[in-house]
Amino acid sequence: MFFLLFSLPCLGGMTSGLLGRKIGVTGAHIITTSAVMISAILSIIAFYEVVLCHSPVTIHLGDWVHSEILTVSWSFTFDTLSMSIITTVLIISSLVHLYSIDYMSSDPHNQRFFCYLSLFTFFMVLLVAGDNYFVLFVGWEFIAVCSYLLINFWFTVIEANKSAMQSFIVNRVGDMALSISFLGIVCLFGNVDFSTVFSLAPMMNESALTIIGLLLLFGGMGKSAQIGLNTWLPTAMAGPTPVSSLIHSATLVSAGVYVLLRSSPLLEYSSTALIAITWIGSITAFFAASTGLLQNDLKRVIAYSTCSQMGYLFLACGLSQYNTALFHLVNHAFFKALLFLSAGAVLHATFDQQDQRRLGGFLPLLPFSYTSILVGSLSLMAVPFMTGFYSKDLILELACSQYVFHGSIAYWLGSISAGLTAFYSFRLVAMTFLTYPNSPKKIYESAHDAAIFAMIPMSVLAILAIFFGYVARDLFVGMGTDFANNSLFTHPSHISLIEAEVLPTTYKLLPTFITFASASLAFYLYHYATPFLVATTKTSLGYNLYNFFNGKYYIEVLYNTYVIPASLGIGYIVSKQLDRGIVEMLFGYGLASGLRSSSEKVATLDNGTLPSYAIYFAFALVTLTLLLLCPLASLLPISSSDILTQIHTFIDIRLIVVLIFSILLVG
Repeated sequence: MFFLLFSLPCLGGMTSGLLGRKIGVTGAHIITTSAVMISAILSIIAFYEVVLCHSPVTIHLGDWVHSEILTVSWSFTFDTLSMSIITTVLIISSLVHLYSIDYMSSDPHNQRFFCYLSLFTFFMVLLVAGDNYFVLFVGWEFIAVCSYLLINFWFTVIEANKSAMQSFIVNRVGDMALSISFLGIVCLFGNVDFSTVFSLAPMMNESALTIIGLLLLFGGMGKSAQIGLNTWLPTAMAGPTPVSSLIHSATLVSAGVYVLLRSSPLLEYSSTALIAITWIGSITAFFAASTGLLQNDLKRVIAYSTCSQMGYLFLACGLSQYNTALFHLVNHAFFKALLFLSAGAVLHATFDQQDQRRLGGFLPLLPFSYTSILVGSLSLMAVPFMTGFYSKDLILELACSQYVFHGSIAYWLGSISAGLTAFYSFRLVAMTFLTYPNSPKKIYESAHDAAIFAMIPMSVLAILAIFFGYVARDLFVGMGTDFANNSLFTHPSHISLIEAEVLPTTYKLLPTFITFASASLAFYLYHYATPFLVATTKTSLGYNLYNFFNGKYYIEVLYNTYVIPASLGIGYIVSKQLDRGIVEMLFGYGLASGLRSSSEKVATLDNGTLPSYAIYFAFALVTLTLLLLCPLASLLPISSSDILTQIHTFIDIRLIVVLIFSILLVG
């Protein structure tokens, strides 16, 4: 069952890709969607066995690298952490496959799309199920390849080409750090198996663990789009909407958080790494929420909310609250998938119009899409009794209960970010559905809700976005739960759930109060006070603030102006002067040409005359005789230490000289 669980999506994707012309579009739909759905059903059964019955399973398929110093196996572990994420990935992927049948119905390359989508799912499951860091890295690299193929699915569109390249290159920056961290793990622990590495972690040097932890953080920042490496996430919207839904909810962005969750036994023994993770997560949550505040692209607003929620997850990992981070990761996957699929329904109804300023007034025409986006937005805002509330507010409470400086900073930045999230979520709802109609009349005449193939996934995700948090709270983060005792490790001194329970009510209710106040303000400004907003942007302060937040803090401008030209200049110098200059002249072309010229000069000694050969033999005989008689010199009664040292040094190198002369004579 466990082998089928992650092999079926691979088989479905390969069938659709290699036999697409034989099976046709309908065949590709049936095979890939059925394979992923069967895997999702099997994952639910496996979740019951592994998580609820506490029976982790390990599958060993064979050795990959088997040497004296390192053994790497093709082995997979299904424990609480991996099964929680695998079940989420497969459920959402099966719903996205079903949704894509309608969404991509007019595209001529359905077989290729469903092939990429299934392989994307397979490699994410491979990443999560891997029993060592090398198998994890295989899945890590291939999900980057699949995301490149999916974002660049419409490869005739220049914007899709640019977005895919940016995504791939920015992720390579994080991958470099992750590769170095794995090499550090091999050097420090002598192994890459999770069980071996984690059992030895308490006995290792803290400085070494700090370096490895910071490298893991930097690697996770690339995939999870943390500040500095976040530029690829908003531009990844160039791909089809089902791709955005899968990337932003369950697969690509979750990989970075998964690495931190899986490496919790390493991070727990490095306070520096934990503090750095907390700061990165807090700053990212605030940065992304404030950036999404004034974005006009419908999908880009939701993308920045993903970046902000990933900041909350990093924040929780930095506070050693791994159970809560895993809970919010699963919750976020459900309501974020719902938001993107609902946005796709809106795009289909409006001829792919993504600019919110050119929408408005679609509530009577798209009631189902409106309800879905509203449910997803309320869950994203962590409105009480929605799924997001049970994990997001708990993260803020745990941050406040740390009673340390970085915990307080995380609480306040997280609370402010919650208010900003509520503002741009209701801004999105108001500008798309409630304000004065701004689209052409033709769009309103043809606007209609999604087909049944799209409504079913959206309905399932809406139910999960409402009820899952309430149903699963006690299992994931309940007091005294042993949910993740075999996969996540929290140092006893870092447990603060009791302090969070007895936190003053003011601090518990403050994020909710800020959320409601911000949502009310957004609804009022964009529904009743639009002239005031227009007048504000005409002032110099309002204009500059709008440009700053809409321009994403000008981070990309700084990269394009300073970082990229400097990097290209350094790369040119390294390539021309160091690589093709010094290195190639000494060890590449230089070595080859030097050996060739030397051999040609030695070959000139073979002139075919007997006197020359006699001289060579005589010279070699004298030289070899002297070298062989040199050991007798050590028996002479020499009192001078300097002369004795020189003789012994000469004796030590005699064999090397004999070898060289022998080679010359044989040649």
